[in-house]
Amino acid sequence: MGAATWVGAPPERVFGLLTDWPRHREWMVLTSARLAGEGRVEAFTGVGPFSFLDTMTITRWEPPRLVRVRHTGRLVRGEGVFRVEPHQGGSRVIWAERLELPFGPLGRALWPLARPIAGALARHSLRRLARLLS
Repeated sequence: MGAATWVGAPPERVFGLLTDWPRHREWMVLTSARLAGEGRVEAFTGVGPFSFLDTMTITRWEPPRLVRVRHTGRLVRGEGVFRVEPHQGGSRVIWAERLELPFGPLGRALWPLARPIAGALARHSLRRLARLLS
């Protein structure tokens, strides 16, 4: 899954907000996050009984260009990355995830239905991020 958007702010400001974990709730749909120790992040995503804890380890940190994480939770596992590139007087933000699908064969069967929704939510979140930085 991946999404990208243009943001009318320099990479330093964009990267600062992307990695201000407690502020994720301001732009990332249905998600709150926090730093949970040296190089570890916890994100809580969802509503009520339809929520889960997403634990992550930061595996690469290159301000203001890149943060890469390894999802280590029970439900979400795999790699995620935020890239920030200077672009047309602002920045291009790229959010990419390569996740191991939960629920085995059922998860793989449902992914064609869930993928467009996940992509739409990521694009919506990035638009919210761009509004915060404009």
